[in-house]
Amino acid sequence: MSKTVLVSSASHFNQLLSSTKILVTDSIAPIYEQLSAQLSRPQKVTFAKVDTERQKEVAQKYNVASLPTFMIFKDQHVVSTVQGADPRKLSELVKKIAAEADSDGLGGFGEVSDSGTGWLGIGLLKGYDNVTDQVDVRGLDLLNADSNFGSARTLFDPSKPSALQGGKGKGRAQAGEETKDWAESDTDEQLMLFIPFQSTLKVHSLHITSLPPKDTGAEADEAPMRPKTVQLYSNRAHVLGFEEADDIEATQAVTLQPEDWDAATGTVKVDLRYVKFQNVSSLVLFVVDGEGDGERVRIDRLRIVGEKGSKRELGKLEKIGDETGE
Repeated sequence: MSKTVLVSSASHFNQLLSSTKILVTDSIAPIYEQLSAQLSRPQKVTFAKVDTERQKEVAQKYNVASLPTFMIFKDQHVVSTVQGADPRKLSELVKKIAAEADSDGLGGFGEVSDSGTGWLGIGLLKGYDNVTDQVDVRGLDLLNADSNFGSARTLFDPSKPSALQGGKGKGRAQAGEETKDWAESDTDEQLMLFIPFQSTLKVHSLHITSLPPKDTGAEADEAPMRPKTVQLYSNRAHVLGFEEADDIEATQAVTLQPEDWDAATGTVKVDLRYVKFQNVSSLVLFVVDGEGDGERVRIDRLRIVGEKGSKRELGKLEKIGDETGE
């Protein structure tokens, strides 16, 4: 039996927002009733259906301009939106809802606190851990980074980004000086990051946090962008040059869309082809371009999600290639 709540008025919608932790809304979609029946949780996860013709006040308030539109609210704030009948996006939405329903209340939506390895922009799927503490920070290498901003180590800082602490993307004050706790590209929008690990890992996904300032005024053309096209190379012995990367087939390439980013934390989850990332001693992350016409890309945090394997002997990282002589 469906557990979907039909919204009768704007005040009814506001009452739903305040009475449940997670509210998922839809403007009519065939799969919706099945999801509602499977994943609804009393006072925790609520599915609601809004008739935009009758509830124009709600539709206008949340800028619902096309159908179908799915929206997820957490603690009365929009954290995810999917517009149009896009099977891939709907699948991702289902995964997020399932993660939330099966976790202790925070998985998959908005930031969470991980006392073991620091701040997370989005929650973890059941069965996987934040293994960012396995990054060998001494071996990190970041090419084309602007020296006026943070280094490669900044990306793995366990603290919450300053931009989410009221800093508006301007950094945090330390010893009377403002330090920028994020990295930006320098001469163009490309970044090349080498990430060695202290042990072999099974890598399930990456969490990338990017928090460019929203209100840039006259400087909008100079504002940094979020990454758009990302290429990953596993088990390389060192960082790749930009021309070198063009000649090597990536282990996986991903194109990120604006709607993929969590609205509350500026974080995107990059799901990896798990079978290709089973015994990983290092990753090279190549940001090919950004989502816009700017010349710089910004990354605030990176998190590695997966499973820990055996410890490796530092200083003896081996490259695993597919071709003879590699």
